[in-house]
Amino acid sequence: MSAALTASHAGLVRCGSCEKLLRARPLSPGARARCTRCGAVLWRRKPQSLARSWALLIAAIICYVPANLYPVMEVAGPGGSEADTIMSGVQAMFAAGWYPVGLLIFFASITVPILKILSLMGILISVQRRSHWRPRDRAVLYRVVEIVGRWSMLDMFVVSVMVALVQLGVVANVEPRIGATFFAAVVVLTIFAAQSLDPRLVWDAMEEER
Repeated sequence: MSAALTASHAGLVRCGSCEKLLRARPLSPGARARCTRCGAVLWRRKPQSLARSWALLIAAIICYVPANLYPVMEVAGPGGSEADTIMSGVQAMFAAGWYPVGLLIFFASITVPILKILSLMGILISVQRRSHWRPRDRAVLYRVVEIVGRWSMLDMFVVSVMVALVQLGVVANVEPRIGATFFAAVVVLTIFAAQSLDPRLVWDAMEEER
């Protein structure tokens, strides 16, 4: 069975800005092709995609350690103050009987970031090694990571809501702490790492073999 014709083989390039599909034409040295609709510079693949994704992912992994070691918020009241990390906050939710909230925060703030980091790392390694292993599944995994990853910001949403609502002066006071900054950095860096990766690189090894 003959291989399906791809856009690249047909001489077509997709604009990364407005998604228009254009026909690639020979250019003079030093010239750059631009989209006829929005004027954005056209690239067959995102430039330095792997390098930028690796840099952002490594930065996210570095930030993930203090994000879990340092407290994300501190609750101060007449009886003193108590600082909570992500895990101690989940344990406090369980102790108070708020099991659905505790499970939701654990899933969004612990499970999702770890799975996202491991998934991106696996995709990047497979692309670098020109792997032919299950390209469709890797492409689907990338789409899932790109869509679901932003939900790990839920923990920061809980902190921001509590900071906004629980400001009762001498009765109680909630303040964000350095762990929240590191965790927000993890979420933002992994989102940028996913967006920097060009998923078409997953298929390039297969196309080159054909």
